[in-house]
Amino acid sequence: MKQQIRLLGVDDSPFRFQDRKAAVVGALVRLPNYLEGVMKSEVTVDGSDASDVIIEMVSRSRYKDQVKAVIFDGIALAGFNVLDLERIHETLAIPVLTVTRDRPDFDRMRVALSKHFSDWEDRYSLITRLELRQVGTEHKSLWASGLGLEWPEFEELVRLSIVRGAVPEPVRIAHLIASAMVKGESYGRS
Repeated sequence: MKQQIRLLGVDDSPFRFQDRKAAVVGALVRLPNYLEGVMKSEVTVDGSDASDVIIEMVSRSRYKDQVKAVIFDGIALAGFNVLDLERIHETLAIPVLTVTRDRPDFDRMRVALSKHFSDWEDRYSLITRLELRQVGTEHKSLWASGLGLEWPEFEELVRLSIVRGAVPEPVRIAHLIASAMVKGESYGRS
């Protein structure tokens, strides 16, 4: 795999559930850690527009042709605004990958979704559609799923993108920018 590949890390900003919208930031990073560009959009808290917003954000960007893969911090933005990875992958014609520090508790998610959303089965299907796999790193293992590459290539991409800490650098940078936009300074772990 090319060492200086450009990855778009995507994370949402902190939000309150009474908020209507949450910011979404994309950090375009040339591996291992050179920030080349930043994209911003917003999604509806607990809505269903995340996939459309990501597709539009990348498609309208002047960096579109440079993005070789997208890495999301988890499968949902702004609460349970669940990403349709298959549609994003097919529309943008680039690999997509989700990473998370901890293995999700799918039973708890199903219960939460069924209590709060009439379309909970559709959301849950998107969350569980792709196999979630463990990726060993120098730090704690991550959990990931994705489309568009063979699994060993995804593992290599994750490992190449971790500079310090436990998450891919594009996701870490997107998290820092998104939290600073809302809180005035960056905080928390991505």
